[in-house]
Order: sequence, then C-alpha cells, then structure tokens
Amino acid sequence: MTTPHHPLAIIGGGLGGLTLARVLHVNGVEAAVFDLDASPAARTQGGMLDIHEDSGQPALRAAGLYEEFRALVNPGGESTRVLDKAGTVLLDDPDDGTGGRPEVDRGQLRDLLLGSLPEGTVRWGAKVTGARPLDGGRHEVTLTDGTSFTTDLLIGADGAWSKVRPLLSAAKPAYTGISFVEVDLPDADLRHPVSAEVVGGGMMMALGAGKGFLAHRETDGSLHIYVALAVPEDAFDGVDFTDTEAAKAYTLGHFADWDKSLRALVADADGPLTPRHIHALPIGHRWERVPGVTLLGDAAHLMSPFAGVGANLAMLDGAELGEALAAHPGDTEAALAAYEAKLFPRGEESAAESAANGVLMFGEDAPQGMLDSFAGMGG
Repeated sequence: MTTPHHPLAIIGGGLGGLTLARVLHVNGVEAAVFDLDASPAARTQGGMLDIHEDSGQPALRAAGLYEEFRALVNPGGESTRVLDKAGTVLLDDPDDGTGGRPEVDRGQLRDLLLGSLPEGTVRWGAKVTGARPLDGGRHEVTLTDGTSFTTDLLIGADGAWSKVRPLLSAAKPAYTGISFVEVDLPDADLRHPVSAEVVGGGMMMALGAGKGFLAHRETDGSLHIYVALAVPEDAFDGVDFTDTEAAKAYTLGHFADWDKSLRALVADADGPLTPRHIHALPIGHRWERVPGVTLLGDAAHLMSPFAGVGANLAMLDGAELGEALAAHPGDTEAALAAYEAKLFPRGEESAAESAANGVLMFGEDAPQGMLDSFAGMGG
C-alpha cells in the first residue's frame, strides 16, 4: 500500500490547531488535522475562557469568525471577586460590559471553529505515536493503529505532551509545585445557592498561603471550581479519587480553618473530583529552525494557567502561523522563521508572567499579592 501524503498536517484539534486550519482555509490553503479523540463529542472541553482583545480576538478576526464569537459571549462573565480564607470579599469588580476579555464556553468556541472547516478536515481517532524526519524537510508520522502518513509541513498543536516537540527540542514539561482538584456544582442557583452567591457572576478567587479556590460560573448555570494546592508531585498518590467521599475528605483536610461557605464548594459536590498536576515548559523555551516542522500553543510554550493566556496564545499562534504561510507561498521556511520570531518572545513573556502570578496568588501574604496586582492594573 502507498503511504498517504498530506502537504500540510496539523497534529491536534484543539483551539490552536483549529484556528490555524481555519485561517489557512480562509486563505485558500488546505490542511489535514489529526486528533486523538474518537469524535468531537468524545470528552468535555473544559470551562470558561476569557478571550483577550490583544490575542484571542485578533485570531478570531483573522479566522473570519469574530461576529459569531460575540454571539457566544456570556453576559456578566468578566466580573471578578477576591476573597480571603474567612470568606470576606476584598475585591468585587463587576462586569459593566466595557471590559476587553469577554467570557465564552470553551466547548462552544471549539464547535464554532470546527463548524467553519470543510467536512473531513479533521481526522478523528488519529492518535500520533511519533514522527521522524525524511529528506527535503518532509516527515513521516505514525499512528497508534499502525498506519502512517508523510507530510511536507508538520505542525505540532498537540499540547503539553506533544509527540512532535522531540523533533525540535529535548525540553519536557516539569511540575510547577501546584496541583488542582477540579469540582463541578451543577444548576448552582437552585441546588447550591450559597456557593452561587460566593462565586458571583464570573470568576472568584479565595486565596491563602499555598492553597486556594478558583471558581467561575459556566453558561449552563453550573460552577466549575479548581482547588489549588501547593503540594509535592506525589501528594495525591495515596488518594483514591474514584471514591468521591475520600477525595473530598483529603481535599478539605487542607482547608480545616477556612470558612464553611468556601469549604462547601467541595463538600457539596455530587460528582467526581478530578486531580490535575500543573506542568510547564522552561520559561523562554525555543529551538533552532528545523526544516518542515514547528509548534504552536502548549506544545511550544506550556505554562501554568495563572496568567489566563494559554488558549488565547494558542489561537494567536495558529492565526499568525496561518497568515505567515499564506504570505510566503512557496517558501515555507521563510514563513516559519517569521512566525517563530514573534512566537518565542511572546511565549517567554507570558510564561514569566504566569509563573510570577502563581507566586502572588499562593504566597505567604495571600491574597494581598493579587489585590496589589489588581490595584496596579486599575482593576
């Protein structure tokens, strides 16, 4: 059998890879996207995203989807609250409709991008096991089902544990020292009114030294809570997260002296608790130009979530890469060099900000560090 060939292959159908595919399509360039999920509905896509006016929004304009995006915005979602461990509200910044970071549901945004692509663009159930260079800048990519394909241009949009990254860099994500336990409270206004009041209409941060609750309201009326803990990487090893009550007891054990209204964010959960370690690539991660391959999003600059820019950067990466390729027809290397010249410093700046915010959020004087930061931004 002849090995299939795709002139341009994007590994990963997340927001960055799909934005790239869409911007290429708008510019008359075909791409094949390979995603490990069995279908678009194989798993939930996470919670709310604030789409920034200097990154995510320009990416959506380049994709020709800005007006459709505006229709998905969650009114009131930009409101922000900061609390201390006693449940005292120290900052309450309402959403007056003039902010530059409107909130949308990640799943709805992904569906918008998927629906904008020609049918068959995304190959579902295509999990990549590795890739190797061929001659002339081409690459061969292998899949878990034993098949393979070749490509002239390989783009790794495949996240933290990218299978494409080793072609460019030996860097691997390292544990940041922070882990999350994720919790959902559905139908909050009716079933969890106290928690709904604590969280408010947008995002809430209740912070203390080495721990905290980060929560936001979803468009479906549920609350999504990230319980942040500064713990060793192996701290969860003895916890059975399939036993919800045991997981609750472990998690709440870190918050024995916190207000019961905050503890209720975990205690009242009637679904599973999901543990998640937070990893990051080295700040300033970059690579020498390798013909026929590049990275975007978390594959290029995985960082902690404390600057709130990961999805926005992935989309901007995708849009700028698509525009660079369209602007350099027949000269892929010039396009990749131009793209990476902007990618590297942007990723380094955001990763440094994210790491610094993590220190502010969970430092010994928390939540004072974040309050000072908001005051400095005029927020």
